[in-house]
Amino acid sequence: MITISALYTYPVKSCGALAHDHHALDARGLRDDRRWMVVTPQGRFLTARDVPQLLRVQPEMGHDVLRLHTAGLPALQVPLAQDVRARRQTVEVWGDRVAAVDMGDEAAAWFSAVAEQPARLVSIADDFSRVINTEYVSQPSETGFADGYPLLLIGEASLEALNERLRAKGEAPVPMSRFRPNVVVRGAAPFEEDTWRQVRLGDVPFDVVKPCKRCVITTLDPQTGRAPNPKEPTATLAEFRRWKGGVIFGQNVVHRSLGVLRVGQMVTVERVSHGWLEQA
Repeated sequence: MITISALYTYPVKSCGALAHDHHALDARGLRDDRRWMVVTPQGRFLTARDVPQLLRVQPEMGHDVLRLHTAGLPALQVPLAQDVRARRQTVEVWGDRVAAVDMGDEAAAWFSAVAEQPARLVSIADDFSRVINTEYVSQPSETGFADGYPLLLIGEASLEALNERLRAKGEAPVPMSRFRPNVVVRGAAPFEEDTWRQVRLGDVPFDVVKPCKRCVITTLDPQTGRAPNPKEPTATLAEFRRWKGGVIFGQNVVHRSLGVLRVGQMVTVERVSHGWLEQA
């Protein structure tokens, strides 16, 4: 039996994770997942690829505020509800131009201190739809400030298979947090999720649309923002997980209805095909 073993959201893109026992889906994915993003004053997105210290910012969700914590600074509070009077601007994330709401000068000063460069915090505008790339999807969908798709799914056994290879090379194993999944599943064979095309998580149907190409963030310790070994786990993944010019780990998935995901829910595989590596 395959079940959901963990659920995570990342309220601010590239910042820390929140773990959930259960969490609701909205049109963009898991509610409040990557709804906020740090940008330059010109509106270009900043991530841990450029500013690894963002990983050390830990979110805490209150009733009507998002609290953000990091060492050396007082906590920052930003409202969950958007102020219709706040300044709007267009920001850029991976070539997409997205309508956003600026979260104000206090948040800008706080994230400028974190990033050690001028920065501002924005939230995706409530009335804006960021439609995902249609190359791999059968019907339209949207996301927030995620790189490209609403959710990322990874199997526990896939991580263990990677860690076995790392240990065999004398390298330290890596935790799941390096890969920033939304949904972790237990009970599948290593990389079995490569073959899934349609699954049901609890009662919610999902399309499994494409593998996730991995970047330098997987080398960074989320607790410190530093790379214990700048080559790993990317170098090991490159030995057996190459696809279309990159290395892959985890699957991007798109929900086809709304609902609530819960740890312990059954994962039902409804359609499969060949793995992505066989299609490279």
